[in-house]
Order: sequence, then structure tokens, then C-alpha cells
Amino acid sequence: MSNDHGERIKLESGLARLGLDVPSNAIDDLLTYMVLLKEWSGTYNLVAPRERDFLLTRHVLDSLSIAPWLIPGSLLDVGTGAGLPGLPLAITMPDTQVTMIDSAGKKIRFIRHVGRTLKLVNIHPLHQRVEDLAEGLTFANITSRAFASLKEFVEAVRPCVDKTTRLLAMKGTYPDQELEELPDWINVESVQQLTVPYLHAERHVVIMSASI
Repeated sequence: MSNDHGERIKLESGLARLGLDVPSNAIDDLLTYMVLLKEWSGTYNLVAPRERDFLLTRHVLDSLSIAPWLIPGSLLDVGTGAGLPGLPLAITMPDTQVTMIDSAGKKIRFIRHVGRTLKLVNIHPLHQRVEDLAEGLTFANITSRAFASLKEFVEAVRPCVDKTTRLLAMKGTYPDQELEELPDWINVESVQQLTVPYLHAERHVVIMSASI
């Protein structure tokens, strides 16, 4: 119990340091998500064994660090894996419709289980490739956290992008080389350095839009 309490205190402190006002029930849900992630990781290989003791910092707070740069409206999380950043964002922003897509069926099964457990009505997990999404289906925000290069990301999601879409690609170190390889139809609005509480590693988000 004391460990759970300590984890909650750390999560509340981390959210405050990110400037996020998250209600108590959503904090409960984030903690439950971490428990489920740890439980299912052994069988489903959701996060590496060495990462399982660092879910709060490296996965949950890391995912939520991009929240200030999201614009109002729907969100598509590409190559979502275990639901990162999609699930933490969906839990803390219940009015946002979050579509999470991954080609690995077991990861989508896990996300559906989390959705049922936490009664999340704003998530839409899809087991398919982003290239196979219905034509004409666009989103206000499109995120990626561990999805290939910037060029591969923007080209994969191009059918889901209109002039108002904001693309947010999460990266570690500043991606100089990848930025140079972006196609002409992409505008890089900014590259923001992220400060993730308790994480001693370089993190950035590349914020882009399309001139199409």
C-alpha cells in the first residue's frame, strides 16, 4: 500500500510540474493503467523488462508532456503500441476522441482491455496499418512516439491530414538529420524541448503542419 501511495504522490507531483490539472479519478485510472501494463507486459511484450519499473516517468509522464501542444479536436495516435501516448492522453482528456492504431493485434487487445476496465468511452483502438485507414478521415492532431523516422511518419499519415491538422512526433535527441529529409509539403512549426519530470534524458516534440 505504501508503495502505491508513493507512486500516487510522485504522479501527482509530476502532473503538477507539467502544469496539468488532472482530476482524482483520472489519476486513479493512470495508476490502474500502469498496473495493467506491468501485468500484461510479461505475456504480451508491451514494454521491455528493464522499463517496467520506470512506467510512471518514461511512459506516462513522457506521454503527457506533449499535452500543452495539442489543439482542440480529435487525436490519432499512430503505432500506438501499448497505447502511448494515446491512453494517458485519453484518460486525462475525456472530451477528446482518441483513435489508436497499431498493426500488432496483441497490443490493440491490451488497449481494448484497458478501455473496458477503465470504462473509457473516448478511445477507438484499431488493429490495422495507418495506410489502410478510411480515405477522407482526418484528425485535428496526429501523434507518434516510437514510429520510424519523421519522413516515414508524415508520409504514412498523409491521407489523414488536412490544412488544420497538427502533427506531433515525439523524439529523443534533436533530430537534425530527420528534419532535413522531410518532404516539401510539410511545414515544421517548431521543435520543442520537453521537460519530463524525473526523466534525465533528452526529449523533443517536432510540431508540424501540412501545406496541402
